[in-house]
Order: sequence, then structure tokens, then C-alpha cells
Amino acid sequence: MLNFKIEHHAHIEHVLTRSPDLGFVEVDSSEERVRLLILRDLMRLGWEMSLTRDGVSLIPPAYYDKKIIRDSMEIKRQELIAIHNKWLQKHADVPQNNLAKGSTIWKSDVDPEIEVCETQKQFDIFRFLRFYWSSPYSEYVGRRIKLIVRDGAIPGKPIIGIAALGSSIIHIPERDVWVGWDVPTRTRNLIYAMDAYVLGALPPYNHLLGGKLMSYILASNEVREIFRKKYSDRITSISQRTASDLVCLFTTSLFGKSSQYNRLNYQANPLYLPIGHTKGYGTLHLTDETFRAMRSILLEKGIDVTNRFGDGPIWRMRVMRTAAELLGFDADFLLRHSFKRQIYAVPLAKNYKEFLNGTDNQPVYKNYPMAELVSYWRERWLKMRRNNPNIKRQVLSFEPHDFRIN
Repeated sequence: MLNFKIEHHAHIEHVLTRSPDLGFVEVDSSEERVRLLILRDLMRLGWEMSLTRDGVSLIPPAYYDKKIIRDSMEIKRQELIAIHNKWLQKHADVPQNNLAKGSTIWKSDVDPEIEVCETQKQFDIFRFLRFYWSSPYSEYVGRRIKLIVRDGAIPGKPIIGIAALGSSIIHIPERDVWVGWDVPTRTRNLIYAMDAYVLGALPPYNHLLGGKLMSYILASNEVREIFRKKYSDRITSISQRTASDLVCLFTTSLFGKSSQYNRLNYQANPLYLPIGHTKGYGTLHLTDETFRAMRSILLEKGIDVTNRFGDGPIWRMRVMRTAAELLGFDADFLLRHSFKRQIYAVPLAKNYKEFLNGTDNQPVYKNYPMAELVSYWRERWLKMRRNNPNIKRQVLSFEPHDFRIN
């Protein structure tokens, strides 16, 4: 149960019965405003509220259904779009110049080519298209590789989808148990894993299960080679091992069992292994407006929670904890009731566990040539989609000028 003080019950009535915009509510202090914003965010998620003598008590639901999660993610996405609106308008020609007409791809062989983002133009294209998905866009700290996948079978090579790999999050208990890591071993060997924090297809390829194609491509020898070349001169400071060996990928799904990763097999073996769920610890269930208000009251008090390693989830949790101490509520309880995620692992080496635990010195890689993975996708998934009249209508009706970030 989460308890915190609200100075005026009339403010609670506003949150319950009127607009979610609290900008015109007269509050006595910035602390009161933060509490009201938290109340608003949690009520949107189905938390049960009861009044107390000097505030409220809130009880979280047993679980968040998919609609609540999607609605919450859309609110955060719209916040980000509003913040970056001028930049998005400036780059509004990206879809017209980079996406395919549906009629063009319907009979395409679909021949993916990987483009590593290196120029500002490539990064701008990636950034613009990332806003398409409902999950809010946040950047990883540390090593990052951003990829654009284009269809070489069509003149102009339109974009099929985008993907990004980033340094694995340090502490995910469910992953660590699955690998067999204790803290020292994880510290030494986490460098050999990466997180897929962006992975998806864009229209019209998404209608043809292009998301599954992107997932196959990320597991390919070619992506592993991109990683090796980028980090070939890196040596780990602790064990003096090369840091260019990529033996396992991890990714998550916000909505439980992922249709994109489900039944994603090759040579009768699953590529994406479901290994558990996160405990739902974090700040994803709170809006950026609420977070900014928390940070603002800390700065008013002369408290600056630094973010020298980026504005990722760890920094956001530190800000929330510090604000909770100031406002007098249980931050740990609030952080424990964010959204749980399904975790997937993509082993790229036969001896990935032995290598990640330091018992083997060299990885024995699986052989996943991209051409063979793509060929398998065409036979297993693409043919089936092209036999579906509804899918055909969706694909043929798509025009790049119809693509909107809104």
C-alpha cells in the first residue's frame, strides 16, 4: 500500500473527475503538485484509492492488462513527440524518401541489406522512425550499434526496419540466474552480451511479418561480425580478454508473450528463448511530466541528482528515491509496481553459458548466415502472409506520404 499526504481533498476530486491536465489547478506548493501527478498516473493504471485523514492510500492492481500498458505507453510517447515536435517537423520528409509503396513490395523477393548508422543523416533517419512505435524512445548508455535494414530487391532500397543494440543492463536477476552469474562473474563477462533495445519493421513490411525478419537478421553471423569489427581493438580491463566476442543477445517484451519472437525457429530450434519475467521494478508507469516535476522540486531545494552516465532508468530511479524522501512516501513500493516484461535470450554460441561464466576461453559460435535465415523466413512466413487477402489489402493500400508520427 502506498500512502502519501494530499493537503486539499478538492485536488483529489479534480484528479478523479476532471481533465488529466493539472496545469491550471491552484496548488499551495510544488510538493503538492508532484503528489497529485503521481495520483493521476496511478489512477490511470487502475490503482484503487481510499481517502485517509490527511491524504490517500493506493493499492496496485494484481496485474496490468495489455490495454492499460498500451494506453500508458501512448501517453509517454505523446509526451516525447511534443518535446521533439520541431525536430520531427524538420525531418518530415524521411518517410517519403525512405519507405516503400505497398504496391512495390507486394511481389518483391525482399532482399535485406544491413546499413550501420555512421553519418548524421543515418542517425536522423533512425531517430525519426523510432518514434513510430508505442513504446517510448529512450537511449541506452555505453556501447551502441544502430542498424537500418533496407530492401535491396527494390530500386531506391526502401527501409524494412530498424534495430539497435546497447550495453546490457547491469542487474536483471532473472537473466543472471538463467546464465548462472554471481556478481563478480557478471561484472567480468557482461561485456559479451548486448541488449536489443530497438527491433521492429516499418510499414508496409510490418504487414508481411517484417518484425520476424528483423529478429532473424539480428541473430545472424553478419550482425555478430559488425559487432566484432567495431570492438576488435577493445580489451577488458579485468581479465584482459578481447571485448569483441558477442555470444548472447537479450531483449524484452512489454506485453507478455511476444508475437514477434513466438515460434521464431531455425533448423527446428528456437532462436529467441523465453527465460522469465522482470519483477516490474522501475519508473515506466509514471509519465515524464511527473518525473520532471520531481526533479524540479529537488532542484528548488538545491538537490541535483547527477546523470553523468546518461538519463537512463538507473538515474530516473535515483531521482525518484530522492524525491520520495523529500515528499514522505515509500519510493520502493512505487518502483516495485511498474510493468513486468518477458525476457528473451538469443544464444549466438553453442557454449554461451560456459563462456559467459568463464569456464571456456573461446566461444564456439553457431552458424546463422543471414541469407539462409532470410530464405527460411520467406518460406515459413512470407508466403503465408501473401496468401491472405486482408494482408494484401493492407500492404497495397500503404503510401509513404500516409506515414505519420502523431
